[in-house]
Amino acid sequence: MKVTPIVWTVLVCALAAAADAATCESLASLRLPEAKITTAEVVSAGAFSPPGGQAAAYKSLPEFCRVAATLTPSSDSDIKVEVWLPAAGWNQKFQAVGNGGWAGVISYGAMAEAVRAGYATASTDTGHSGGSGSFALGHPEKLIDFSWRSEHEMTAKGKAIVQAFYGRAPRRSYWNGCSTGGRQALQEAQKFPDDFDGIIAGAPGNRTAMALWIAHALLKDPASYIPRAKYPLIHKAALEACDANDGVQDGLIEDPVRCKFDPGVLLCKNAGDPDCLTAAQVEAARKVYMPGRNPRTGKELFGSLAPGSELGWTVMGGGPEPYAPILDQLKFVVFQDPAWDWRTFDFDKDNARFERPEYLIMNATDPNLGKFVARGGKLLIYHGWADQNVSPYNTVQYFRSVQDTLGASKTANNIRLFMVPGMAHCSGGDGPNVFDKVGTLDRWVEEGKAPDSITASHSTSGKVDRTRPLCPYPQVAKYKGTGSIDDAANFVCKLP
Repeated sequence: MKVTPIVWTVLVCALAAAADAATCESLASLRLPEAKITTAEVVSAGAFSPPGGQAAAYKSLPEFCRVAATLTPSSDSDIKVEVWLPAAGWNQKFQAVGNGGWAGVISYGAMAEAVRAGYATASTDTGHSGGSGSFALGHPEKLIDFSWRSEHEMTAKGKAIVQAFYGRAPRRSYWNGCSTGGRQALQEAQKFPDDFDGIIAGAPGNRTAMALWIAHALLKDPASYIPRAKYPLIHKAALEACDANDGVQDGLIEDPVRCKFDPGVLLCKNAGDPDCLTAAQVEAARKVYMPGRNPRTGKELFGSLAPGSELGWTVMGGGPEPYAPILDQLKFVVFQDPAWDWRTFDFDKDNARFERPEYLIMNATDPNLGKFVARGGKLLIYHGWADQNVSPYNTVQYFRSVQDTLGASKTANNIRLFMVPGMAHCSGGDGPNVFDKVGTLDRWVEEGKAPDSITASHSTSGKVDRTRPLCPYPQVAKYKGTGSIDDAANFVCKLP
């Protein structure tokens, strides 16, 4: 081989990196500020077994170096993190993965996905153990850790561990999260714009009193309770009202914003009829679709659930208690009383208390992403229209606020929102809900061209039975008029 100056430079850099690289076990002695490495071990291919079992799900993992650490940025911090480093085939990129709910666990499944794809990866329990919010009572520093500090600290330490192990810094760094992980994603873009080159924010779980709004509608008065057996009835009626609005009947509501569905069409004509709703149930269903409002001023407070979400209403309305993550927010953060009664919540004065900044330090709603955009960062936001946990309308509203702040062109080049018809919370649902989020973001970062569409698929019993393009908001997928409605090639993204 002829050794040209370019080849010689590459060889020298490769040899230097190899010389600087560490063994996995030697990382146990790595010194990092406000951190202690507790484990540094090689995990053989297929040998990883997470706490609680389920080792079979990890049999396809390649060999990797597993590093665990405890971070203590405050005197009350006890943040557990893990960093996994592929033993071979590292793509020279770092992917941090997010959490769900109140976190309290390492996201092993998401880490495994990243390592299989060649990424070095990191996850944190956000500073506490278990999925309850009770840890926050009397521990303001732990609440800060959960809200944003643990993710940033994990990212900084994770990159340092990558540098030590491979002898080079990651060439690209990405965040990938949904729900709480989507909220964490926005916190990173807003507070720490230099942490990541690209960020995936799925269904950002910014906290509102929507769960209380729905609980008051469906659970407070027994007469208003809608049994789970009636959800398919309401769902069918919503589809009959709005499915064809986009020009094709496919069992999906493409654009719920333009859906004018009134559950009053299901009002019982005869008492005791099982295939209808009582007057109290009709009013309750109407409130589920309504935005939360201040009863004194009429001001809109937050979005609620969209038509098409009915099959998932058990999360918010199944009872007997409201949605646990938000009930914990109220008990342990807002009212700081484990015995607080949710039935007493007042959407005037209590919602004002709920929204005080010191209680919502976890929320990521700052629309000024100018610093993230200025350094070339790419932000891919996605949300399922049939989400049963987090209001899709709130994500649309946040995206619009970013557009208003940065201007449409800057937003389009660096930040795009993809609304997913028929998709439930983060995944699942009747619509095409599986798509290559990480690959799409990676190409966007590497090539600089924002995605004009993303092909998503739906499967039944493991077999793909429909594909459909996801479109950058506010565009929607329009049927071209010929060909199968189950083939993405027969749709085009257009403004509604």
